[in-house]
Amino acid sequence: MKRGKFRPFAVGLLMVCVFWAVGIAWPLTEGYPSLLHWLGDRLISEREPQFDREKLRVDLVAEGFVLGDEAYIRIFKREKRLELWLKRDGGRYGLFRAYDICKFSGDLGPKLREGDRQAPEGFYRVGKAQLNPNSRHHLSFNLGFPNEFDRQLGRTGSALMVHGGCSSIGCYAITDQSVDQVYAVVEAALGDGQEAVDVHVFPFMLTEPSLAAESGNSWQPFWRNLKQGFDLFELAGVPPKVAACRGEYRFGNDAEGPGCVAIAAWS
Repeated sequence: MKRGKFRPFAVGLLMVCVFWAVGIAWPLTEGYPSLLHWLGDRLISEREPQFDREKLRVDLVAEGFVLGDEAYIRIFKREKRLELWLKRDGGRYGLFRAYDICKFSGDLGPKLREGDRQAPEGFYRVGKAQLNPNSRHHLSFNLGFPNEFDRQLGRTGSALMVHGGCSSIGCYAITDQSVDQVYAVVEAALGDGQEAVDVHVFPFMLTEPSLAAESGNSWQPFWRNLKQGFDLFELAGVPPKVAACRGEYRFGNDAEGPGCVAIAAWS
């Protein structure tokens, strides 16, 4: 090939590489599938007014809570719903609000490895070290994946969050407006002495009919294990104690058996 004919090809190849680096590769390192997604989140963040926690305080009181009450979160993939529960004086938790999940990536089933773009399922705990008030996704908190259960099964991954915006590579995005409220409640609960906030992530509402409809799914045994913890909260209204015991979740007194390691927040 003559040099003159090669030059346009080389320039074209260089432009493709630059486009790929700027439009795809760099956004992926920032947790976005494309530059357009990144720009979209930036525009959302810039046009939203400053969040007023006073309004949240008033709303909490109207429902019988105060900012700083102990918190608990449930996430349901199929329903695209995040539930925020708070502890009442009697000890049981009551539902404060449910928030739409704007975006999560992957399908039903747990996250297995770094790069599979799958959002996790399981039992996680969030401590102060997992809060990120300076997130590129407005506000975020890390789920703590992989937890001890995930590590026992050799599962890998990092930076799995609940965050603002509306894009996801393995995270749960709930928009800036929603994460303002959820983050404020979690931060206040931890600031007022709660050791860690339990975040339980399910593929869907784990009722018997919903599981029966998925009888042929290969994740059925895993979901049956998750259902034990789901049922305990439904019955008692309190998040159960959870441990990983040789690749299985166990709950309550069973979580203290031999070979069990408690699911814990980052220290």
